[in-house]
Amino acid sequence: MPRYLRLGSLPAKRHIAHRTSPGFKGEGLYYEEVISTAGFSRAYSIAYHALPPTRVKAIEAAGTMDVKLADMAALRHVHIKSGQLPTAGDPITGRVPMFANADVTLWRCRPAKAQAVLYRNARSEEIVFVHRGSGTLHTHFGVLPFRACDYVVIPRCTTYRLDFDADESPDLLVIESVPTIGFPDRYLTPEGQFKLGAPYSERDFHGPRELSTVTAATDTPVLIKDGPKLARYVLASHPFDVVGWDGFVYPFTFNADDFEPITGKIHQPPPIHQTFEAHGGFVVCTFAPRQLDYHPEAVKVPYAHSNVESDEVLYYVRGQFGSRRGVELGSFTLHPHGIPHGPHPGTIQASFAATKTDELAVMIDTFRPLHPTVDALAMDDPNYPFSWLD
Repeated sequence: MPRYLRLGSLPAKRHIAHRTSPGFKGEGLYYEEVISTAGFSRAYSIAYHALPPTRVKAIEAAGTMDVKLADMAALRHVHIKSGQLPTAGDPITGRVPMFANADVTLWRCRPAKAQAVLYRNARSEEIVFVHRGSGTLHTHFGVLPFRACDYVVIPRCTTYRLDFDADESPDLLVIESVPTIGFPDRYLTPEGQFKLGAPYSERDFHGPRELSTVTAATDTPVLIKDGPKLARYVLASHPFDVVGWDGFVYPFTFNADDFEPITGKIHQPPPIHQTFEAHGGFVVCTFAPRQLDYHPEAVKVPYAHSNVESDEVLYYVRGQFGSRRGVELGSFTLHPHGIPHGPHPGTIQASFAATKTDELAVMIDTFRPLHPTVDALAMDDPNYPFSWLD
């Protein structure tokens, strides 16, 4: 979790009256809401609403966001060319599932229009990686600007709207996580501070900067996702009527270009790129521009390896990936368990003269098998499994 943050007006202690006017003894109270994780045993935030957040005027089913897994005839490497995915829908309804298992679903989204209604994921956390675009995330925690190559981390049960700047053509990778998103334990001191030598520090993470309180008691629809099912709730007041909050649970951004790569004399293993951890489910890594290995005989691309107890997905964001040929920006490659993979022919020899790399990619390593979807295989490169032949 990120560090403690507070915004707006708060009472002196938790769970005491927060009065709308100091000294007023009538009914003029703000309404406390505790946003907790793992029941009440892990991180939490406490928000104060102008009106009760529990008032619902209507509920109706609103369809589903289906994820149809492909029936793969054989275990194989996969290359999905999603860079030319057509624009469609808004930042929620335009999402197209690419890969999924019990812990995580990876979506691509190239929205054609602004987000229509507020949205809330009741079961999963989300990391929205902004491949292209900039704008503002609006939540009851306040206003959070974002820019290209930001990871926008949104805790479950956060009601939000993604607004993009008018001159942008947004392009998104969405990582929907059932486990809670956190940081690798090895990066943290016992006190919870990032260690010296970790590939980032607290200064690189940005929470909401200010509140944007909406106090109008107007009917407000919210689209709520519970697994694949969608429901449309109509609230009796706007959920962004928060006058103050504090705690450890809130949306935040981290930019991939702020990742500080760990380098070595010889090639370092992929865990040095780890950025986030969904405990027990998967990890997210950032392959950022970096200086390459400096041993005079160093092979500066990854060695061939068999994925043991993990599946590896790479999403290609920028630059030329030194160990891979034929992939495009916006492509995915899936290197599943049980099959060795490694640098393409010719890339080892080419690496000897290289001193740095300009590549940027996001990697998701899952600890359960990850399955391509029917939508993904519609963009499949069937020759990819044979691309290691000379």
